[in-house]
Amino acid sequence: MAEGRRLRIGHSPDADDAFMFFGIARGVVGLDGWTVEHVLADIETLNERALRGELEVTAISAALYPWVASTYRLLRVGASVGRRYGPKVLTRTPTAPDALRGHRIAVPGRHTTAFLLLRLYLPDFEPVIMAFDRILSTVARGEVDAGLVIHEGQLTYPALGLHEVVDLGRWWADTTGLPIPLGVNVVRRDLGEAMAESVACLLRHSILYAMLDAEAALEYARLFGRGVDAETCRTFVQMYVNDDTLGLKPDGEQALRTLYAMAHERGLIPTVPALDPVG
Repeated sequence: MAEGRRLRIGHSPDADDAFMFFGIARGVVGLDGWTVEHVLADIETLNERALRGELEVTAISAALYPWVASTYRLLRVGASVGRRYGPKVLTRTPTAPDALRGHRIAVPGRHTTAFLLLRLYLPDFEPVIMAFDRILSTVARGEVDAGLVIHEGQLTYPALGLHEVVDLGRWWADTTGLPIPLGVNVVRRDLGEAMAESVACLLRHSILYAMLDAEAALEYARLFGRGVDAETCRTFVQMYVNDDTLGLKPDGEQALRTLYAMAHERGLIPTVPALDPVG
């Protein structure tokens, strides 16, 4: 293998991503002539690295794509899509959405799709940026008025006695009639068309391998589940690793166009990027 033939793939250390990359992690699928290196980081860190064009392949928040479309190309494979579910706004006591106007809401990063959706839904609030895995406990302690949760927090929050104000995935579906792609994978444009196609095949084969050996893949995924029980892990993985993950559907692409058009109209993103997905 030629020296320097290294393909760095960034993804978050979460159960759904771990499930997707199970085939690669096991060494069952690979890319001839390349050594695949996993780069694990939370999604906001991956977003920041994508802004600098550091990694050859990476997961990013769908909301970030307008800022990196000149450097990266969207992959059809690997998207995390919510169909009438998604990030949730939670509070300590039952609260009407309008009551949160002007209040402090913990959010999991400025570049996340969750944050963009919340800005479309509730323009007037004070964001408190923090790591996603601190938000539940911060809300439970009353240090903020509400919290925007992603990942398995969408399922585990009742154990802390918290209350759902709005599911932004459901709101988005009611508003647009579309699913919401929350996370996507992208490949750097300077790798070329053939390599981009090869990367798409690599990721798809890894996901298919996990689906075929689902119990082993779920056991592996639980290592990244931050202590959730087996059934919660299974539910969470099934929410975000499914047929949409194998290939973004036409309504998923339309959802991205709609998201970017709405955000651009509100002045929340600089441009509406052209979509030329590969794979």
